[in-house]
Amino acid sequence: MHSTDMTAEDRQRLRQIAWSSIDYALDHAGPMRLDADSLSGVLAEPGASFVTLTLNGVLRGCIGSLQAMRPLAEDVAENAYSAAFRDPRFHPLTKDERVSCELEISVLTPPESFPVASEDDLVRRLIPSEHGVILRWRQRRATYLPSVWDMLPDPRRFVRELKKKAGLSEEFWDPEMEVSVYRAIKF
Repeated sequence: MHSTDMTAEDRQRLRQIAWSSIDYALDHAGPMRLDADSLSGVLAEPGASFVTLTLNGVLRGCIGSLQAMRPLAEDVAENAYSAAFRDPRFHPLTKDERVSCELEISVLTPPESFPVASEDDLVRRLIPSEHGVILRWRQRRATYLPSVWDMLPDPRRFVRELKKKAGLSEEFWDPEMEVSVYRAIKF
């Protein structure tokens, strides 16, 4: 997925799909199903996305996919539903909250392996505001979207907080640590 592949109309349609998914669930207590035959272009192609909800500028839900496993429009619909109703950090979204909620969609590029020799090497090579990062060590995994750089602009702190998110000590590093990076089209 390249930003040049997605038109303003595609972005608008994905936002519409995300909100429709949430609104449908508020009215019907379950996820909306998209008609896959009605999708075309980039919306019908496999895509990975994250949907982030904020309420008064504070995170209210964020769920996504790192790998493209289904049509992009379906991925956005499911992730919008999950961000609103299945994020374990929050209670399910209410109709009252929906009125003040804001929604952001990030469409991800495929993750690329990013071999590093050490944490210092990783910190030195990361591109703030551009790289989303996936850290893996054994059964532990965590990711930060590129937008997290807005809150954690220092690369060392970004990496340490990501390690904590993965359930690791912020001082921990192991030669077996796997790193991947991706980019996101955010709207």
